[in-house]
Amino acid sequence: MTLVNFNNRTRSHAPYFNNVFDSLFSEALNKNYTINKVPGVNILESESNYTIEMAAPGLEKSDFQINLKKDTLSVWAEKKEADGAVKKNYSRKEFDYLSFARSFNLPESVDAEKISAEYVNGILTIAIGKKVEVKEENKEIKVL
Repeated sequence: MTLVNFNNRTRSHAPYFNNVFDSLFSEALNKNYTINKVPGVNILESESNYTIEMAAPGLEKSDFQINLKKDTLSVWAEKKEADGAVKKNYSRKEFDYLSFARSFNLPESVDAEKISAEYVNGILTIAIGKKVEVKEENKEIKVL
């Protein structure tokens, strides 16, 4: 009798599939690549501003277009491929952000004049300032 060791990550209903088949089947089942074509974001809030960090490696500053229309901030990116560019023969390609669009609904507390963007090391950082709130002073006045 021969004992065969199976990886614990194999499917319980079909233990004879190995990791090669698992990756092939998961790739075949996940043909909706549009989910992976939109960069992930981190949104931070402090007392004075909001910050949106967007992971978009492989692009350049000139590839981005950022637009504010009413309370919607839209970010587009489109990388134009050079005519003489060498085509690479990938066996698997899980990321490429040649073009994408993301939109964010902004709260009323945003100051449209205080929006700036910076692209460093594959991260697009958009700083959005908040309006300075005028605090109402409540004061009791004594009658003399």
